[in-house]
Amino acid sequence: MTTLAYLIPGTLLLGALGLSGFLWALKSGQYEDLDGAAERILLDHNDKPEG
Repeated sequence: MTTLAYLIPGTLLLGALGLSGFLWALKSGQYEDLDGAAERILLDHNDKPEG
């Protein structure tokens, strides 16, 4: 029974840390441009424009 006295607050603390990290990521704009990173990896920045 004393084990639960340590596990329950620890679980709540880790859950609160995870939730606060997720909310911080939302607030800082980490999920604003999901397609941009997928497209940027395909672009070669060393190419000079033709013309």
